[in-house]
Amino acid sequence: MPANPAGAYFDNNATTQPLPAVVEAMRPCLEGKFGNASSIHRQGQLARAVVEAARVAAAELIGAEPNEIVFTSGGTEADNLALFGMISEPRGAHLIVSSIEHHAVLLAARELAERGAAVSWLPVMRDGRVQPSDVERALRPETRLISVMLANNETGVIQPLEAIGRIARQARVPLHVDAVQAVGKIPVKVGDLGCELLSFSAHKFHGPQGAGALYVRRGTRLRPLFYGGRHERGRRAGTENLAGIAGLGEAARLARRDLETEALQQSRMRDALEAAVKQAIPEVEVLGAHSPRVPNTSCLHIPGIAGEALVIALDLRGYCISTGAACSSGAVEPSHVLTAMGLEDAEARACVRISLGKLNREEEVEAFCRILPAEIARLLELSPQASRLAAQPA
Repeated sequence: MPANPAGAYFDNNATTQPLPAVVEAMRPCLEGKFGNASSIHRQGQLARAVVEAARVAAAELIGAEPNEIVFTSGGTEADNLALFGMISEPRGAHLIVSSIEHHAVLLAARELAERGAAVSWLPVMRDGRVQPSDVERALRPETRLISVMLANNETGVIQPLEAIGRIARQARVPLHVDAVQAVGKIPVKVGDLGCELLSFSAHKFHGPQGAGALYVRRGTRLRPLFYGGRHERGRRAGTENLAGIAGLGEAARLARRDLETEALQQSRMRDALEAAVKQAIPEVEVLGAHSPRVPNTSCLHIPGIAGEALVIALDLRGYCISTGAACSSGAVEPSHVLTAMGLEDAEARACVRISLGKLNREEEVEAFCRILPAEIARLLELSPQASRLAAQPA
């Protein structure tokens, strides 16, 4: 994709643009290879071959076996299948969850609590990391599952999952990893993590929306969410999303091929962006800067501004970024991730997230580095009253 001198898309943690090769891989499934993968005739078998080829590609991306991959509609379903599938009878069960999880895990855990499960919420330090010792202290005889994300969607901070995995294995407690923001950006190997379950989603690494997967280690007992056919070895009933799965498979293949070079390129662009902003406005804090991070993500705390105001100002210049806040029903609440890291509500609302992708180019970042400090300076000139109003919930 050619660079757009009038702006650029820097919200790749929200979703990525499907690569041209991904679109081409999906096209036949909407035309000639449109069969049901469960049918035994030729069209059905052509569809089955597409599904199984994608399963192999998805497995190779995370170091799994193909028969350990369960295709889903995305990361949210994969997370829900992991939690509700492992704790199908919540009363008396205990679950350990980090306090910075995506809402797909966070709200699923809260629902399990409503149904009678006990939930231990792991804190994080200012650097955004869970302490493995806190996981160990939270264990109980009735602990049925530990769920800790690999990379945070707002800060990009990578959690110490190998250490947590060793604790989980020693305690013989299954571990679920939400790797939606990690797969396709950094090397992810389920064997190294020691997890029984791992969620990922195609649209986070330049595949289509509506296609994801849950890794389920062989021998792990998992109750399905849906009942109907025997699809996905009885773990996910419903006719497979053939085109979406084909796109996921091609995106996985390309991500694996380009992983090292893309990580270097994106980390170089991210570091240049952060350095330029810090040089122009020294008060800016890069959250998680001293922790391991995925190479594409920068979360900036900019004292004195409202994150939403900066997002809008940059959108008018053609640049797409996001805030560190979650929006619901027209109200803006401070990010649970940032407040868990110790930020006050007003500080959390003064944060923005910039997330790069495979289609971003250095010239886009260079242009952005000239525009971003100028927009920040302009917003800082606003009256304190206007700034306070902009920072308040709607």
